[in-house]
Amino acid sequence: MQSVIAARRDGLPHTQAELTYLASGAGDGSIPDYQLAAWLMAAYLRPLTDQETAWLTIAMANSGQRLDLTGLPKPWVDKHSTGGVGDKTTIVLLPLLASCGLTVIKMSGRGLGISGGTVDKLASIPGFRLDLSPEELKNQAREIGLALTGQTPELAPADKVLYALRDVTATVGSIPLIVSSILSKKLAGGAETVILDVKSGSGTFMPTFENASELADALGRTAMYCGLNTRIAISDMDQPLGSAVGNALEVKEAIRVLSGEESRFSRHCIQFAGLTLEASGLWASRADGEAAALQAISNGNALAKARQWFKAQEATVDIISHPELLPQASIVDEICSEAQSGWISRIDARAVGQAVVELGGGRQKKEDEIDYSVGVEFHVEVGSPVSTGQPLVTVHAATEKAAQAAVDALRNAIEFSQTDIPRREAILKMPQL
Repeated sequence: MQSVIAARRDGLPHTQAELTYLASGAGDGSIPDYQLAAWLMAAYLRPLTDQETAWLTIAMANSGQRLDLTGLPKPWVDKHSTGGVGDKTTIVLLPLLASCGLTVIKMSGRGLGISGGTVDKLASIPGFRLDLSPEELKNQAREIGLALTGQTPELAPADKVLYALRDVTATVGSIPLIVSSILSKKLAGGAETVILDVKSGSGTFMPTFENASELADALGRTAMYCGLNTRIAISDMDQPLGSAVGNALEVKEAIRVLSGEESRFSRHCIQFAGLTLEASGLWASRADGEAAALQAISNGNALAKARQWFKAQEATVDIISHPELLPQASIVDEICSEAQSGWISRIDARAVGQAVVELGGGRQKKEDEIDYSVGVEFHVEVGSPVSTGQPLVTVHAATEKAAQAAVDALRNAIEFSQTDIPRREAILKMPQL
């Protein structure tokens, strides 16, 4: 391992055998953390080439079990978002895609910092299981077309080790390491088609469109080398995605979208569904895919599939018929506009995410416990007209003190304009129709 570290340190090329050795040793624990950390810093300072990134991605996928989806109905699809404030797209997209005939198996992670995790959102549903084994994933997907689990030690164990070390060694921002982390899990999950949502803005770790474009391009190049059929879009995370930020509140919003609620967030989900259905080969165009997704919502099939999904993963209450059975905060406070009539010009997603973390809805350290009931609900978005006294945000908190702190933070996160501000759709860039 010393020679592998020295090669990276000195900017010398890695061989495929070296990167296979590295990933295997990370996965089985035979290479100590201090040596892996040294290599990660060297790789951060001297980035991997495209070829090396692809080799590392494949080696990380091969560091554990790879799901063999043989026998499950095709197409086999997975999706990934680089994460952000209020992003509950997975909870809408999985049952929507399954109701259109796709097989979707997904491994999701917990949130850390301002970026909420799908696992935490679904954990707000009483009884919902998030520890499915590889066999359970396949069996459930065979029966209902979809399955989701938290990170499992059997799939891409090297990524789990390297990801944790990157988080504590200031090496998270390396694009080749981000790419290998994302795509190794997709390879291990067995999907043939992968849809990637790269976030851009204050509420994610790629703050500019240029940063996000660089990551999207790198993901596309590596995915092609690894044999994945991939589509990539860049979406806006300068303002929260959807009206709700906070675990149980986001589950409720996802159910409303599956029930037919129309919003900026629902359009985002329909566009991604259309992109996925076109990429799967079952629909001739993205427009046809979007039409199929809208039909699945309007005829109730998508919502029925969500109900089937929650039951299959052992939810103990019917939250679709009774969303009030999700955790509810004891304190509910409302922020109203104190300004004269105008328009919302900015909602700082980072500040909103931090406010929800401070309420207890996110983690500042990995061992922190989450309060699933807390969060915020926006009644406006960038471009919304407002008048004096109009409700802007509802705060859900555990204590009066926490509610007041959130109110103060959110007032500073919202900016107004006296001139008309155009509304912005969530998707900034998508493959051409």
